Amino acid sequence: HYNPAASNRTDMPPITYTLILLNVLVYALEVVTGPEIVRVFGLWPPGSGGAFHVWQLVTYSFLHGSLLHLGFNMFAIWMFGAELERRWDDLRYLLTYLLSVVVAAMTQIAVSGFFHSSGPVIGASGGVFGLLLAYAMYFPNRVISIIFLPFIQIPARMFVLGYGAIELFL
Repeated sequence: HYNPAASNRTDMPPITYTLILLNVLVYALEVVTGPEIVRVFGLWPPGSGGAFHVWQLVTYSFLHGSLLHLGFNMFAIWMFGAELERRWDDLRYLLTYLLSVVVAAMTQIAVSGFFHSSGPVIGASGGVFGLLLAYAMYFPNRVISIIFLPFIQIPARMFVLGYGAIELFL
């Protein structure tokens, strides 16, 4: 269990650190192996011609399409997830993240069936959306400054909406 009293606010909590590390390592594996890893671990809609397997409800979230995609998702996990992990216990944080990943996968499958999509889905955005929602609920009025525009300060609930829109785009 992470003990925030025994560290300072610059320490990265263990689950956040592990999630980021796993995502970076899997991205490196993707670069080395090529698209084969997506065929096995990406989220394929059932009946799409791809091979859907139940493990893909989680594994898709560790794959990313580009370094920008990976970086944006890992920045969100660090920025929002670390704060939530400090507030919650490790298990609650991990379960929130993983449940968000699985719910996003099931939602994607439902939507892909409606639109007859046949390609795989990859990325941690489902987990990130869960963290964004939790962060906005716990810290709605916390002021966030944008790094490259430090003179602009936005309440967390508005920042989360904007970040979520960018996540959907990416």
